[in-house]
Amino acid sequence: MTEQDARTTHFGNQTVAEDEKAGLVQGVFSSVASRYDVMNDLMSGGIHRLWKDAMMDWLAPRPGQRLLDVAGGTGDIAFRFLKRAPQASAVVCDLTEPMLIAGRERAEAERLGDRLDWLVGDAMALPFDDNSFDVYTISFGIRNVTRIGDALAEAFRVLRPGGRLMVLEFSQLPNPAMQWAYDRYSYNVIPTMGQVVTGDRDSYQYLVESIRKFPDQDIFADMIRQAGFDQVKYRNMTMGVAALHSGWKL
Repeated sequence: MTEQDARTTHFGNQTVAEDEKAGLVQGVFSSVASRYDVMNDLMSGGIHRLWKDAMMDWLAPRPGQRLLDVAGGTGDIAFRFLKRAPQASAVVCDLTEPMLIAGRERAEAERLGDRLDWLVGDAMALPFDDNSFDVYTISFGIRNVTRIGDALAEAFRVLRPGGRLMVLEFSQLPNPAMQWAYDRYSYNVIPTMGQVVTGDRDSYQYLVESIRKFPDQDIFADMIRQAGFDQVKYRNMTMGVAALHSGWKL
């Protein structure tokens, strides 16, 4: 057995070989793709839309910019970006083709088709040249990546000098009592909701567990700095249920 073969990572609360995780994640999102947007609304009470709008407010898209939205699946971030930035363009890159298909089927995709491309790709080995994009976003996707540091390094590589990284991800509440209540909701309600809406409890059990495995705000900010980014900052959304992290390639 080689050293690479022996490496393990987490898939929710399970320990799996690193080279198995991507396939398992693909299975999760292939299963839920057709109902993914509906479940996002139900799980968050629609608040995820406010978080994504806050992401755009902080990002402040500008005309002519080129966006790469990784793990962008159904296009929520790319659509928002292009609506705010005339003459901008975007590429949605996702590991799971059924998520991209679901995105292309949305009404916004047809209206923005001349400025929007969809591509299957791995966040840890992006199929783009160095210095290709002005903005890199990843929304609720980086916690599913096998090696987060590799994904951040790739983000740095494909951004042009002066380019910006922005990550929206579930995070940790600073208040233990609130975290306890949120955990009870997550573990007891969301998998059951997933079973009712999508017929798939296990995928939503994984998604809940993956949130708990993700680093807290300060640790993740340090990971972004280690990838080479400057001026790294974060903002808590809904008291830390989610967090926005920003960094610049200078």
